[in-house]
Amino acid sequence: MADVPIALRAAARRALALPDEALLATCEETFFVGGGPGGQHRNKTASGVRLAHRPTGVVVTATERRSQLQNRGAALERLRKRLESLAREVKPRRATRPTRGSKERRLAAKKHAGDKKTERRGCYD
Repeated sequence: MADVPIALRAAARRALALPDEALLATCEETFFVGGGPGGQHRNKTASGVRLAHRPTGVVVTATERRSQLQNRGAALERLRKRLESLAREVKPRRATRPTRGSKERRLAAKKHAGDKKTERRGCYD
């Protein structure tokens, strides 16, 4: 998500500021037969919900419930989470160099491990 275009990030931020009804108005909502476990009710009704957010192109689906209304709520939650991750600006990582103290500690730990192995080897010679 580091190389997200600025316009897409701005659209995601604007969408996150909207209440649920207004956010749903900017989405294309489709219903489909979810399938899977849940019996006849789930296999015969179009309870699966797919939300496609037009300004950003983000698409989410929810099919785990037998109720279309509950699936719509779950899809809306997923859409908000996806928009949050899209709107988040990742700070670029600054390369750092290890300090002299950390180098010395690392080398001392390696030396200690090597010494332990050397002592073990001495027992069987």
